[in-house]
Amino acid sequence: MLPLESIPLEAIRRAVTRIAGGAIRTPLVRLEDSEAPAEIWLKLENLQPIGSFKLRGALNAMALASPQSLSNGVYTASAGNMAQGVAWSARQLGVACRVIVPERAPDTKLRAIERLGAEIIRVPFDEWWQTIIQHSYPGMTGLFIHPVSDPAVIAGNGTIGLEILEDLPDVDAVVVPYGGGGLSCGIASAVRALSPSTRVIACEVSTAAPFSASLAAGRATTVEYTPSFVDGIGGKSVLADMWPLARDLLGSSVVVTPSQVAGAIRLIAERARVVAEGAGAAALAAVRSGQAGTGRIVCIVSGGNIDPAAFAAILRGELPGGAPPRTE
Repeated sequence: MLPLESIPLEAIRRAVTRIAGGAIRTPLVRLEDSEAPAEIWLKLENLQPIGSFKLRGALNAMALASPQSLSNGVYTASAGNMAQGVAWSARQLGVACRVIVPERAPDTKLRAIERLGAEIIRVPFDEWWQTIIQHSYPGMTGLFIHPVSDPAVIAGNGTIGLEILEDLPDVDAVVVPYGGGGLSCGIASAVRALSPSTRVIACEVSTAAPFSASLAAGRATTVEYTPSFVDGIGGKSVLADMWPLARDLLGSSVVVTPSQVAGAIRLIAERARVVAEGAGAAALAAVRSGQAGTGRIVCIVSGGNIDPAAFAAILRGELPGGAPPRTE
């Protein structure tokens, strides 16, 4: 696949109209945390109808698709949240939806996909990852909605950036969880166009941090992937077609541990009274670590689709699986 070019501001603005009535304008709320080195604001994308920001990109991409291209249905590759976004959009349009998921996809997300009427196809992680790299799955028919490197998906994600700048014009930085780069690059495209002094910082979990490794290497690179409860971000590599755009728009990545993420999940629950999944709390973990700097910082709470048992363990002060968190 060819490397993606910049996402025009006008494409993001047009997406606002397309996704209206499906995705909601989510709240931006202040988080009181006297121990943090910054003034923290939370952009609560976990309050979307599917519990994740992914609805924005899915809606925009499918609204731009022709009726002919949708005639055989749609499919995507997703660990859970993009699958729900595509399935929700497909149900609204009355078209069939199939989802390629990795074997270790959380049951909570799989049940949500099924409730939305999509067919689930479970495959080994490497096979799932190849679907994302190749933009297709052998023998599958229908329109493939890429979870990350589709300009329409990225533009839909970029509408978050517009909302942040409208609600908090003097924001110093926005910290965004990095999975494949579609969310961070969409937000950064809007922010760079309208507020170039505002930093947009990626964040990753230490069990799978390919963007940080790629920045250090100066090229898209592969890392060792270790599964964890932080399932919404992290992969084996930075997608080659996303690398030039991500490198240009972001330039830095903060890496946090699962223990730090668990602490952020607890804090969001206790202080904001909302539920964040691992990826959704990673940005707050990054800010609280001190690595994202100071000033007025927005943390993207990208989703809230966490397994109830995992969430309960974290609230008890444990890491999912029964291990107590290490002191960081």
